[in-house]
Amino acid sequence: MNTIKACIFDLDGVIVDTAVYHYKAWKRLANSLGFDFTEHQNEQLKGVSRVRSLQLILGWGGVTKTEAEQEQLATQKNTWYMEMVNQMKPEEILPGAKEFLKSCRAVGLKTALGSASKNSMTILEKIGITDMFDAVIDGNKVSKAKPDPEVFLAGAQALGALPEECVVFEDAIAGVEAAIAGDMKVVGIGLPDVLKGANLVIKGLDEMTLDKLYKL
Repeated sequence: MNTIKACIFDLDGVIVDTAVYHYKAWKRLANSLGFDFTEHQNEQLKGVSRVRSLQLILGWGGVTKTEAEQEQLATQKNTWYMEMVNQMKPEEILPGAKEFLKSCRAVGLKTALGSASKNSMTILEKIGITDMFDAVIDGNKVSKAKPDPEVFLAGAQALGALPEECVVFEDAIAGVEAAIAGDMKVVGIGLPDVLKGANLVIKGLDEMTLDKLYKL
């Protein structure tokens, strides 16, 4: 008897790739402050909160700002980011994501989104897949950042599933650690040598099948 009842998906890097928008917005901010921001530095911001990301960037640029100024800068970055998000189209869904969500729902598996993003509902609406999730747990509903398992535990609860009945799909190491801390199985999306601890690592949801899911 299979015990998997629910799948919980991170948003960025799993369903869509808005990382490029974050990168462009942070780069624009850094440039406006008189220094550059590289893709290599951007990698270090994966799964990190907006406030902490800003502090790291200011540190790299050797720039000191007051708390009030930092708040202003974080807001400015988000405005630029949202301008790009609001232009998103359904074809920006990552390969295989929609198909795998459909196959999960076709066999009665519950689905939830578990993302730190406060903009996840806007993104889901723009790409037209809001109806593919039974629950959306995002940065507006939880306060603790991954690797704390709060977002995934809230997702399981919203779906009426026990943690051990859930499989999490994540592309960041902090997310993989959060799923493990929450006593859930986890499929890593990315590189096996980065996503250590995941039960399975794939390049994208286009490589995922129900068969692989049930074998976890």
